[in-house]
Amino acid sequence: MKTVRSTMGSTWALVCSTALVLVLQSSTSRGHNITQQRVVTFDIAELMPEMERIPLQKEVDLSHFFNPEEFPIEQVMVSPPQPPLKETGQPSFRPRSFSSLPVPSYHVQFPLGRPTSDNLQAICDHSDHRPRYPPSFFPASGFGVDKLRADAVNDAEAWLSTCCKGIQMWEREVTLCCATQAWEWSVKKYCEEDLSIKHPWYHCCKLTDNSRLKCFSDDAPNPNYGPTEELPVQPLPSTTEFNFDQNACPSRSNRRRKVTKSSAPPKTDISFPPGRPTADTIESVCRNQKLRPLYTIKSLPGSGNEMLARQAKAINRIEKGFKQCCKNKKSALNCADQKWREELNKFCLAENGGQVNYPCCSEQSDQYSCFQQMSPDPYYNVTSAPEVLSLSKICDTYKIIKKRFPVGFPLKGFVTQCCPLSEQEKTACFTRLLQEMSQKLCVSRKATPTTVRRCCKLPSQETPECISKILMDALTKAANFLSQKKRKRCLIS
Repeated sequence: MKTVRSTMGSTWALVCSTALVLVLQSSTSRGHNITQQRVVTFDIAELMPEMERIPLQKEVDLSHFFNPEEFPIEQVMVSPPQPPLKETGQPSFRPRSFSSLPVPSYHVQFPLGRPTSDNLQAICDHSDHRPRYPPSFFPASGFGVDKLRADAVNDAEAWLSTCCKGIQMWEREVTLCCATQAWEWSVKKYCEEDLSIKHPWYHCCKLTDNSRLKCFSDDAPNPNYGPTEELPVQPLPSTTEFNFDQNACPSRSNRRRKVTKSSAPPKTDISFPPGRPTADTIESVCRNQKLRPLYTIKSLPGSGNEMLARQAKAINRIEKGFKQCCKNKKSALNCADQKWREELNKFCLAENGGQVNYPCCSEQSDQYSCFQQMSPDPYYNVTSAPEVLSLSKICDTYKIIKKRFPVGFPLKGFVTQCCPLSEQEKTACFTRLLQEMSQKLCVSRKATPTTVRRCCKLPSQETPECISKILMDALTKAANFLSQKKRKRCLIS
């Protein structure tokens, strides 16, 4: 390219020089002073033949520089391909232009499973063959969620190793107790950090108490703590201190007493916080209110359950407010939303005027969004399914039907003959008795209710179905009556 440009430049210089010489010759031949200015004309056409004989561009044969057999022209003109990326233990980065190449990812085996008597030996035996995640595993910036989970795994593995060191001098039950405390502390610490960051929270952290622990254990990719690394890994120190409280472990006498009883901690049954009412959910809020439970705190032990009792009281007050708001459909949404905000504000305000130790209560600017995100049922989709009624429910409700919702004919025969039978036999028994009952009622001269007399006016084949409908209506009323009495649910099951 430089050769071509040089040729073009020299050609135009020659043209300009030729024109200047012609001008000077013309001036000299006429005897005029060359310092005087005059108009000079010349015919450019006369110069063109000379210019056409001078080549402006010239093809260059690259074979003078490259051997075509060794270097094909396609390889010379196209930029060389990128060298293959080396395979390492670290995730590799590639330019975005390589759309077919995979995006770098960092897999963290999170969370760890709950320590049990079945996996305790594997926890201690394979500790150095499960992954650790040093700072060099991640780039300097980004991947905040993965880094948080990696730190949780590193800390938990370090604490579990500490517990395993005492297995020689402790009883197996004490070592398991230590490992369990370490695991539960790692779950608590991780959720505290996760819920303090404005990002999509880990779904298990939205739960509380034993529900949260069970969720973590169920999500564990390696619940048996088996070895996943071929070569031993370098242990990492924990970032937070763990203190094992041996006094919190069950004593020998307690273990003897609990041989025949389940050692699992009591399960809490509460759905807190409730979701915020919106235009999309207000219909479900009002329609399914009777299907959502209220809570009684009478069964709770006196100490250690203050937060659970506080949550139960908040839900009961919110549901009570929803009941009042749903009476007026036009203002139901604004009323329910205001009640929801008021009660959660009360929930966060401690008796001494301070703040309750709950994650969302510390979010001053975005407190309500925090509660909505924490809700296990933010859209009011999960409710207690209505019970499917059948004639066999007479065995449980006949006293209520007789006292509050009489049907005009005796039910004692149904109870004494059919209720002692199995579920399959009950259905056939009730069907047979209904046939007999419909015949007796329609030929009886005793006074009968209007509803029964209407059934008797129907064709004989339709009478049993009509009588059955009367009985099912009474069963429905009795079931609704019982659901109102049973709506308050115990927090511990």
